[in-house]
Amino acid sequence: MYKIAVLKGDGIGPEIVDESLRVLDYIATRFEMEFEITEANFGGSAIDKEGHPFPVTTQKIIDQSDAILLGAVGGPKWENAAIRPEKGLLSLRKYLNAYCNIRPIICFDPLKEMSPIKLDQDRKVDICFVRELTGGIYFGKKGIKESEDTYAYDVEAYSVSEVKRISRRAFDLSLSRDKRVTSVDKSNVLESSKLWRREVISNSKDYDVVLDHMYVDNAAMQLIKNPYQFDVILTNNIFGDILSDEASVLAGSIGVLPSASVGDKKALYEPIHGSAPDIAGQGKANPIGMILSVAMMLDNSFNRKDVYNFIYEAIEKTLKLGYGTIDLNLKYIHTTSEWTNQLIETMEKTE
Repeated sequence: MYKIAVLKGDGIGPEIVDESLRVLDYIATRFEMEFEITEANFGGSAIDKEGHPFPVTTQKIIDQSDAILLGAVGGPKWENAAIRPEKGLLSLRKYLNAYCNIRPIICFDPLKEMSPIKLDQDRKVDICFVRELTGGIYFGKKGIKESEDTYAYDVEAYSVSEVKRISRRAFDLSLSRDKRVTSVDKSNVLESSKLWRREVISNSKDYDVVLDHMYVDNAAMQLIKNPYQFDVILTNNIFGDILSDEASVLAGSIGVLPSASVGDKKALYEPIHGSAPDIAGQGKANPIGMILSVAMMLDNSFNRKDVYNFIYEAIEKTLKLGYGTIDLNLKYIHTTSEWTNQLIETMEKTE
């Protein structure tokens, strides 16, 4: 019995989560797996119901779960809230000590024409970012000094232990892929990057992998120039934030991309897109990123790579049949629920 905490959140969150749970229900029957689903309030909806985006009641449910699924958080309704929904997400990651963000960038063949980059029809973009998530400039010392010439500062800092644990995550992941890791830094300028590169090299000696290094500015250029050269990209927090968003356009639609935020005990799975309040409740949301997040959970948390592959292949087959949502330039445009119907039908026809 696998226990899953479900945080539907705001905007399109409830819609895409509901569709992903339909897929999970089918998977449970098909692969004879048992899931115990417990919903909890989170984000703006939790502010409305419990006065906080990450209430204690939700923490207790997470404590009793093996993994967490999250839809999306935020919206204009809570822009002036004392604690915004996005603060709840940062608190959740901190609560889980989810220091590793895994973000695969996969371009399904039927979506290649949607990419703003001219992609090779005979090659597949398949990149996985491993981003350090709880350190660096976002969590370093910061402040504003008011004076005649006011200045502000944000400190980028990393410890040996922080670099060690995230680099080992990247190397471990690469062993199940092409055994190639590109570590991105700015060691020609930053002391924190010099330590980063030194420790990444040191940790790589325990692995049979090919390790390359790339300055962040060159990495940004190479992602557009030749994305096929990358397998696993290891980055610090801020570089990973920027580069993975840049790379997301390679997939043709941000709506198809999943992610995992992983700690030493349990992980959080969510699509990379936002809550899209402008289309909430209209059946326009693309559920693929959320469904693939479920697939990542089955693989990473429950060791069912076979189920991940089954879901992934069914999604690609459904897209090849021309079925898409409004954000996808395909022959048949379906609502969120209709597209999931097509996916499940594809699964039922797959031996």
